Amino acid sequence: MVEILSLSIQELRSHQGPLVDVRSPGEFAKGHWPGATNIPLFSDDERAAVGTTYKQQGRLPAVHLGLSITGPKLSSHADELDKLRDRGNPRIYCWRGGMRSASMAWLAEQIDLSPVLLNGGYKSYRRWAQEQFMRPWPIRVLGGRTGTGKTDLLLAMERKGIAILDLEGVAHHRGSSFGGLGLPPQPSTEHYENLLAEVLDRHRLASAEAIWVEAESIQVGRCRIPNPFFDQMQQAPVLEIQRSLNERVKQLVMVYGHQGGGALVEATERISRRLGPQRTSQALEAIGRSDWAEACRATLDYYDRCYDRELERSPLRTRIDLDGLSPDQAADRLIRDGLVG
Repeated sequence: MVEILSLSIQELRSHQGPLVDVRSPGEFAKGHWPGATNIPLFSDDERAAVGTTYKQQGRLPAVHLGLSITGPKLSSHADELDKLRDRGNPRIYCWRGGMRSASMAWLAEQIDLSPVLLNGGYKSYRRWAQEQFMRPWPIRVLGGRTGTGKTDLLLAMERKGIAILDLEGVAHHRGSSFGGLGLPPQPSTEHYENLLAEVLDRHRLASAEAIWVEAESIQVGRCRIPNPFFDQMQQAPVLEIQRSLNERVKQLVMVYGHQGGGALVEATERISRRLGPQRTSQALEAIGRSDWAEACRATLDYYDRCYDRELERSPLRTRIDLDGLSPDQAADRLIRDGLVG
């Protein structure tokens, strides 16, 4: 039997082929190498049972239990690996790069694949991901009060070849009490970090001279921006977008007006203490009569004050009025004026 190749994270990243995560579904859901396929050797309960046996009885009984669990599954695991054959030879990892990944690699060899293992397993991937946030990055921040359309502008910039990191898009959250409405479930903070690290690495490989992000608090819903990266954002130059109040309200109605009164009431009540009784009552009454514009106006003062306090910390700030321009028109103007690029 040919010895199975085990590579470092950097070496494995340069290889082609599907990523196969053999950890349990619960481990995978908490965080994984983005793009990996989960072919779990054990279920969550089975993994717990093997771990308990190891602690209470020792290694050999745990190995025998693991074999009794995996034996009946070998055929189905082989089928799952075979489905990936057209994508190349699998790159396989488990938690530490131990028996689980080695077992799946042995099975891959039996069906004439040439697997490669990740030395150190997912733990080594996590170290790599966290190291990315310690690097110095050419960050530029797109700021602006709520409703100025920063996310739409950021995505328009990306369509025109500008390097961006969509912190909200990756988090599936718009960053406010209303931010999760109509969006998919959020990833864990651990997996959020993995996703951000992959985007940053792509920009590094492309030698991006600037990476644009939207001004955010450190918490985007339940996802947390890594501290070292957030510290760099706090010191980065800010381009502040300005638009009229009417245009901002129109933008917010477009984003949130179709979410339904129940969801908007719940989100408003979550910030009622910060809004104060008068503005909370005003917003709830407006929602009750489906006056989405008035409901937005009732909450904007609070969000504007929060944003202005955050922006005061920015050492370098440039303002530009983009009132009346669509996201694509605004992106064209920023490029034409040399403000992004």
